[in-house]
Amino acid sequence: MNIKTKLSLLIGAFCFFSSMGFGQVEEDLTPEEIAYSDSIAALNQENAAIAASQEAYNAGIQLFNEKKFEQAIKKFAESIKSDPNFTAAYYNKGVAENEANKFNDASKTLSTLLEKDSNYSKAYFQRARAFQGNGDYLSAENDYTKSIQLDGANPKAYYNFGTLQFLQQDYDGAIQSFTKTIELKGDEAYAYNDRGSCYRMKGDYPKAIKDYEEAARKNPELAFVLNNLGTTKRKMKNYDGAMADFNRAISVDKKFHLAYNNRGATQMAMNRLDDALNDFNKCLEIKADYAPAFANIAAVKFKKEDYKGALEAANKALKIDPNYASAYVNRGMIKEMLRDMQGACEDWEKARELGAETGKSYYSENCGQ
Repeated sequence: MNIKTKLSLLIGAFCFFSSMGFGQVEEDLTPEEIAYSDSIAALNQENAAIAASQEAYNAGIQLFNEKKFEQAIKKFAESIKSDPNFTAAYYNKGVAENEANKFNDASKTLSTLLEKDSNYSKAYFQRARAFQGNGDYLSAENDYTKSIQLDGANPKAYYNFGTLQFLQQDYDGAIQSFTKTIELKGDEAYAYNDRGSCYRMKGDYPKAIKDYEEAARKNPELAFVLNNLGTTKRKMKNYDGAMADFNRAISVDKKFHLAYNNRGATQMAMNRLDDALNDFNKCLEIKADYAPAFANIAAVKFKKEDYKGALEAANKALKIDPNYASAYVNRGMIKEMLRDMQGACEDWEKARELGAETGKSYYSENCGQ
């Protein structure tokens, strides 16, 4: 008689004797039978833990899809607690932490996962996102590179690497990354837009416009692409073209404050001062704490020789952003017209300290060395 059969008979006997008031019969089991019984109990316990882990994991996925990231994180943590080897739970917990901007937590979670599986390419990608979110660009670059080495067909890795390179002002490197993203058919509208921004930063405006226009064709509903087209054309002094693009951006998104501000700047360049003022005020109706709009109002009023009004607007800009270098330059010019040279020099000196070349120039020419 094998152990399984004997154990079944003993368990049956135990049930019978127990009903008659007799004591436990486990003393009659051999060590082998006890070990087998213990292994069954352990297996059942393990299965229960796995089931609990899977249940928590599924709940986490549901919450993640509902964009309830904080709650999803808790469920993935429960899943990991029940099954510490469930790699998918670690991965999704790290992704949820990234989405919740908990970058430190995400990097720790994903590092634990990579200790368990060093070839998990998507984990390197997500940890790179976490490092990038924390401003640790070198670690992010290393992880994006590793992710691409493990999975060269993932367009998201190239795209995110491109954004990192752009932030580091490596525009040539970013162009290569965005080009690879486009080749892999990943987020093409965004990749064309961002490659266009690289060209714009390099001063290659025709290539920038070409990419922005392609991005707009890929997705006509992206107002920021049309805004980028407008700002590039304004740099080229194509004011009519810029106006058309800003108008299109506003038609797509009537609450897009940047388009109003930039359209106002274009109208100011065309000497349509009242129309410019209306656009800057519209921008502030949408976003009341947008310092550049106040700075632009100051510039319009300066042109209209309303120096007191200009000073009031410049003060508001600097109250919102005390490190707004060009606003100090402009306020210095306003104070100069109000015959407050001491105040003007103080503003130009502050602008110089903040790195504004015009502030340095004005201070040098008007206030001494």
